[in-house]
Amino acid sequence: MPPAPAPVPVAAAAPLLPARWIATAAAVLAALTTAAGVLAWNTQQRVKALETELVKRQQDAGAEAAEARVAARSAQDVARDAAAKLAVLEARVAESTIQRGQLEDLIQSLARSRDENVLADVENAIRVAMQQTAITGSAEPLVATLKQADERLARYKEPRLERVRRALAQDLDRARSVGGADLALLAIRLDEAIRTVDELPLLSAGDHRRSAARPAATAAPAPASGASSAEAAASGLPWGERWKLVAGTIWQEVRELVRVTRIEHPEAMLVAPEQTWFLRENLKLRLLNARLALLSRQFDTAQSDLRDALSALDRYFDPQSRRVAATLELVRQVQSQARVATVPRPDATLAAIATVAAGR
Repeated sequence: MPPAPAPVPVAAAAPLLPARWIATAAAVLAALTTAAGVLAWNTQQRVKALETELVKRQQDAGAEAAEARVAARSAQDVARDAAAKLAVLEARVAESTIQRGQLEDLIQSLARSRDENVLADVENAIRVAMQQTAITGSAEPLVATLKQADERLARYKEPRLERVRRALAQDLDRARSVGGADLALLAIRLDEAIRTVDELPLLSAGDHRRSAARPAATAAPAPASGASSAEAAASGLPWGERWKLVAGTIWQEVRELVRVTRIEHPEAMLVAPEQTWFLRENLKLRLLNARLALLSRQFDTAQSDLRDALSALDRYFDPQSRRVAATLELVRQVQSQARVATVPRPDATLAAIATVAAGR
């Protein structure tokens, strides 16, 4: 058996262990402190470098922003100048286009022959006359223009214009055959009818009865003189014949006191005297509306107002009066002549002008 180790003294080994551990811990702590200090210093240097870099970059970004603003302002100025120049160029281009068009028209008018100029003038005059005819509804502007065109073409002894003259003659005959309404004459007739409304006797008034009684009054002396002569002649007659003659004279006088008249519209006799003014004014308004409708070429409205006016004249006014009869005749004439006249288009003349101008 090996020999047993010699026992170590406990009192001598115990103080050695803590000192070693303390020295080791101190060394480790110093190393850690040194490493932490180095790491903190490195971190601080990096932070300072980063701060410096950030400040530098911020300064660069501010300078670049200022440069960008300056560049944007200069770009806006350049764009504004470019827009102004573009507007000036567009105005000049438009002016050049207008001048070019005018120059082309001038060249075409210079290059056009005399006959073509005449045909162009005739066509323009006919188209203007067609517009006037459409506005006024009368064929007079078209007839006058066609007549002038025929007279103008007659001065040129050109065989190629004879076709246009034949077409003008056809359209002129067609336009003359149209009987248009003379609106001025119809308006004058309506004014005359309106003027006489206040003088027309009504059925409900006593004017017609007085006018009818005037012949009886004028004829009254004749029966009286006849009665006196009858009495003078009856003086030599027997009493029976005398009584018959006197009874006949009395009966004739009684018949003159009562008159029976046939009235087609009984309601016309029920018009009160204070309503006659409204009746006459209503008739005037009807005639005025018809006049305005004629002048504005609204023939349907005019016909409706004229029918109402004729109905009022027939119903409420005395048909035996000459004034009423004359007014009725005026209104009927206006009603018969207030018609739409369709003016034919001069298509034959326009076609002939187009054919001759094209050289076919």
